[in-house]
Amino acid sequence: MFSDIAPTYDLLNGVLSFGVDRRWRSEAARAALAHVPRVSGAVLDVATGTGDLAFTLKRQRPDVRVVGVDFAAPMLDLARLKAAKRGADIEFEQADGTALPYPDATFDAVTIAYGLRNFAEPDAGLREFRRVLKTGGRLTILEFPPPPAGAFGALFRFYFTRVLPRLGGLVSGAPGAYAYLPESVLAFFTPEALDSHLLEAGFERVEYRLQTFGVSALHVADVVPKPVGRRT
Repeated sequence: MFSDIAPTYDLLNGVLSFGVDRRWRSEAARAALAHVPRVSGAVLDVATGTGDLAFTLKRQRPDVRVVGVDFAAPMLDLARLKAAKRGADIEFEQADGTALPYPDATFDAVTIAYGLRNFAEPDAGLREFRRVLKTGGRLTILEFPPPPAGAFGALFRFYFTRVLPRLGGLVSGAPGAYAYLPESVLAFFTPEALDSHLLEAGFERVEYRLQTFGVSALHVADVVPKPVGRRT
């Protein structure tokens, strides 16, 4: 499905979010990079798609090594073309987010933008993210929570379930993909539930905040160093 919509993916992301998706990614990149060391730092962007979050990370911190992985090869082809045009030094590799091909404790930060709900086993993905993070590392997740309550939530739910699928299907030629989007969001964890799953996966200092009236949610979870006990 994602391979089929790759040619129109970037266009529709901007159109369907009214361009605010760039701000969401910028906030996520700042949160992810907050504790990444200079020069030697490394960040893994999972479900990178055409690389938008990876490019944002590299733009904010050119000194950091950025690796983007995705399951869909056509998405990665477009990401590599964008990197070549922009002169961006980013590594793009095909990989399964639930079985990452990297040793333990490889990265200072792991990011994923609107991809976790597409995993067949989200908890397996969270455990993998925890495995490849160094002690002191940070996981940053962007995800769509269920539409908020109230008048704005009702308006957004109408747009999200009625307008967005039709517009996305018309432009992409793949109506099933954009019918899947609201279905997957409504079936996924609430932000509170996702935080609970992060704790179960071994993360600490888990928190989230809503973006743009609750349309998007930014989750941050850390791998906290274990305290060193004193010798008596």
